[in-house]
Amino acid sequence: MSAEIGGGNPDADGGPVRHIPVLLSEVIEALQPRPGQVILDGTFGAGGYTSAILDRGASVIALDRDPSAIEAGQALVAASGGRLSLIHAQFSDLARHAPPGGLDGVVLDIGVSSMQLDEAERGFSFQKNGPLDMRMSSAGVSAADVVNRAKVTDLIRIFGFLGEEKQAGRIARAIEKRRAEQPFATTRDLAGLIEIVTPRKAKDKIHPATRVFQALRIFVNDELGELARALFAAERVLKPGGRLVVVSFHSLEDRIVKKFFQDRSGRTTGSRHLPELIKRDVIFAPVGKSMIAASEEEAAANPRARSAKLRAGKRTTAPSGADDLSIFDLPELATLEKIGG
Repeated sequence: MSAEIGGGNPDADGGPVRHIPVLLSEVIEALQPRPGQVILDGTFGAGGYTSAILDRGASVIALDRDPSAIEAGQALVAASGGRLSLIHAQFSDLARHAPPGGLDGVVLDIGVSSMQLDEAERGFSFQKNGPLDMRMSSAGVSAADVVNRAKVTDLIRIFGFLGEEKQAGRIARAIEKRRAEQPFATTRDLAGLIEIVTPRKAKDKIHPATRVFQALRIFVNDELGELARALFAAERVLKPGGRLVVVSFHSLEDRIVKKFFQDRSGRTTGSRHLPELIKRDVIFAPVGKSMIAASEEEAAANPRARSAKLRAGKRTTAPSGADDLSIFDLPELATLEKIGG
C-alpha cells in the first residue's frame, strides 16, 4: 500500500499514472538516514523512498502487502548489496519484522500505488474496466462482495464516512435495487450506475464515482485501522531518537496521524466529549513543522501530490503509550470494524 503517486483522487480523470514519489526530499529530510542505521519502509510500492534511503547509506527493511510489489522489487534487493530486506507483510505488523535492537526510522506513505491503478484486473480504477476487486493483498473480501452483499445502511456508512459522499443514501439504495436484478461484477458497471444516479455537473472536477471507489478501497483494505495499528507498532520499536515519518493523502488518514502525534506530544487536548487539557509523557517530539504539504511546483508537476501531508516525530525515552483507538476521536472506526467482521 503505497502512495508513490499520491492517494488523494485515485480515480480522477486522466491517463496512465507515472511512478513519482511524493514529497521525496521532505521525507528524506525528516528521516535523516545515514550509514549504520536501519530504516523500515512500511509501504514499499515501487521503491521510491527505499531507493533514496539506500542511496544515503542506511539499510532498509521494506514491507508491502501486495505480492506484485514484492516480485517487482527483487531487482532492487539484488542491487542493494545485502542492505535491503523486502517482506510480504502488512505494515500494521511492522513490529514483527524490526531487529532486536530497534529501528532508527519508520516511513509510511498511505494510499494506492501507480502499479495497482494501472492494472485493470486489480479493479482499483474505473478508468480501465476490470473486476470489482480492490484488494491490495489479493486476498479476503473484495469490493464486489461488499457492494453485492452489504446492508444498505452499512453501504451508506461506508460511502458517507470513508468517501465523504453527500449522496451516499441515494447511491446505496440504487445499488440495492440494481443488485437484486444482477450483481455488480466490474468497475465500469458500478461507475456507470453511480453516474446515472448522480450525473456529473459542469462544475464537478472529479467523476461522480470517485468518492465511492475511494471509500470501497479504504474499507476493503481496512486502511484506517491499518494506519492506527502501524503508528502504535512504530512507537514500540523505534529507538530513542528514531524518527517516524508519515505521508497521508486523505483527510481521515491525516486526522489519525495528527491526533496520534498530538496525543504523544505531552500537551494534547481531550476529545470533544472531554475537552480539557490532558498532561501526558512526551513520547514523540516534533520534527520540523507540524505539517508539510507539497510545494506548488510539485503539485503542478504531479496533481496527485496536491492533497499530500507529511507529519513527523522523534521518539523520546518515555515508555510507549496504550494502543487506544479513542485518541483519534473517530467512533466510526468501531462501527466499520463491526461491518467488516
